[in-house]
Amino acid sequence: MQKHRCGWCEGDTLYEAYHDHEWGVPVKDDQSLFEFLILETFQAGLSWITVLRKRENFRKAFDNFDYKKIANYKQSKIEELLQDAGIIRNKLKINATVSNAVAFMNVQKEFGSFSKYIWGFVDGKPIKNKLKNYKDAPANTALSDTISKDLKKRGFKFVGSTVVYAHMQATGMVNDHEINCFRYNEV
Repeated sequence: MQKHRCGWCEGDTLYEAYHDHEWGVPVKDDQSLFEFLILETFQAGLSWITVLRKRENFRKAFDNFDYKKIANYKQSKIEELLQDAGIIRNKLKINATVSNAVAFMNVQKEFGSFSKYIWGFVDGKPIKNKLKNYKDAPANTALSDTISKDLKKRGFKFVGSTVVYAHMQATGMVNDHEINCFRYNEV
């Protein structure tokens, strides 16, 4: 018997694997949270599958999302990234990645970890929605508006409410799997 998946991922093996193993699973380690945050910022204005197909290239180009290294990128490294056809070559987003790494570490200093900070918005527990169809999921919420404003206040860039909500979905802060999806109760 075939498992029922959320409709957004069906028909593409990469999308299905991402859905089945990662999307919506609560992520609490800072390294993974940073990776998702950066990938979501690059996704702004594009489809997630575009970013997902380039994910390994992003990992190589951005030193495996080592925020300590990224925070110290010099202009020469930024120029190198702008020439890398394997990633999304958007100068504003690349520069934002560097400043977001700095802001990320500042949050770590203040809260002990980025995880503690971001999960604090949901009291450490995922919000479990009851979507019958993935198309009913909001693009943003009052909570993602609040988080977005707070991130911007802390110096983060490309973290609008829609990007923040996508990050919340990807990292399991909100469970937006369809209720008849096999992953709904697993995550």
